[in-house]
Amino acid sequence: MRTLILATACAGLWVSALVAGPVETTTKPPIRPEIRPELVVKTAAAGSGVARPMARPADLNNRVEPILASDNARFDLWVRAFYDRAQAQGIDRNTLTQAFKGVSYDPDVVRRDRNQSEFTKTIWDYLDTAVSDARINNGQAALSKHRSTLDKIEKKYGVDKEVVVAIWGLESAYGGFRGSNSTIQSLATLAFDPRRPAFFEDQLIAALKILQNGDVTAAKMNGSWAGAMGHTQFMPTSYQEHAVDFTGDGKRDIWSDDPTDALASAAAYLKHFGWTHGQPWGVEVTLPKSFDYRLASREITKPPSDWAALGVTGVTGKPVPNHGKGAILLPAGGRGAAFMVFDNFEVIEHYNTADAYVIGVGHLADRIAGGTPIQADWPREDRALTFAERKELQQRLTAKGFDTQKIDGKIGPLTVNAVRAYQVAEGLLPDGYASLRLLQRLR
Repeated sequence: MRTLILATACAGLWVSALVAGPVETTTKPPIRPEIRPELVVKTAAAGSGVARPMARPADLNNRVEPILASDNARFDLWVRAFYDRAQAQGIDRNTLTQAFKGVSYDPDVVRRDRNQSEFTKTIWDYLDTAVSDARINNGQAALSKHRSTLDKIEKKYGVDKEVVVAIWGLESAYGGFRGSNSTIQSLATLAFDPRRPAFFEDQLIAALKILQNGDVTAAKMNGSWAGAMGHTQFMPTSYQEHAVDFTGDGKRDIWSDDPTDALASAAAYLKHFGWTHGQPWGVEVTLPKSFDYRLASREITKPPSDWAALGVTGVTGKPVPNHGKGAILLPAGGRGAAFMVFDNFEVIEHYNTADAYVIGVGHLADRIAGGTPIQADWPREDRALTFAERKELQQRLTAKGFDTQKIDGKIGPLTVNAVRAYQVAEGLLPDGYASLRLLQRLR
């Protein structure tokens, strides 16, 4: 499986407006159209092995018009051809017949997939939802209710139970909203769609193998519009590789009201990618006025004692304990909170590669365990760059000789490096933060 090392702190990360998952309430989670759409902007290109599919295709410029809902005849032809390919991969005819009963082309799935890049949030707006008071309270209640099971899961897999609960909270509001889309219909629609057919056909084959194995029926195999399933929103291939039968009933059931198998599967997933028990994902830190912001890079790791020698301390003013080597992360540039992040940060990235998601999971876990809120202020007067503005930023940087390599609207490491080089040349704080103020200066 992949090892993902991000090149920068990715200041200026913008995330999907709907990415925080279902809104938490103190009563019951509301019905909403999206359970966990993929993040729009990630900090680096990633390979296979994540619990969820990659957010966007490599080239956002090559947009393809969605197929009209009335064109079901073409979809039906595709399904008949797919039957042959599925049978060649071991799916029997009866499984195919039962799985595709009532399945039709779903234009709403394609619409949602097309629109992911247009709706954005800042990191602080995302965290306001992801780590709301209601979500914290509901997480503590879920931890208390399932403590015995979670203790057993933690003992077996060595993954801190609060982190497992936090993933559960962000992915499905602690099981309150697991998604109501037919997984087969969603995956078949996306496999038929011309943008990423190979990826989604692989997921569809995997989903059919799950049905054929008897872990769940097609009627109960529901999830997000993108094909993520169950309490902890596994894609079918990740389910095949990492889901576990923790209850011992012979089924790896991540869909039922009982979350046991789903929670254990999330823990098994994190263990597979190297989770270190007791190590924090990160620690909020205070940077000295003399801090060299060029050191805020995921490629630059030091023991906490070395960072302390440079004046970096915890928010209490004391040196950060030795949790292993850490890097400095500035998710909102030099005017927002700073974190020292450790190896477990990268482990959570295998679930979802966006910094915002990882911080959301980690900070929610900390709060569920009784930790304090983030202490630093965020630059709340800023707003997220739109997709068009992100592309304009890249175009203007490149025109001035700070090549971003791609004009794709993604604020990844190449763009962050270009921003930082521009800031150094202009005598600005070199935090790599792709802000509206920076775009206005470029204009």
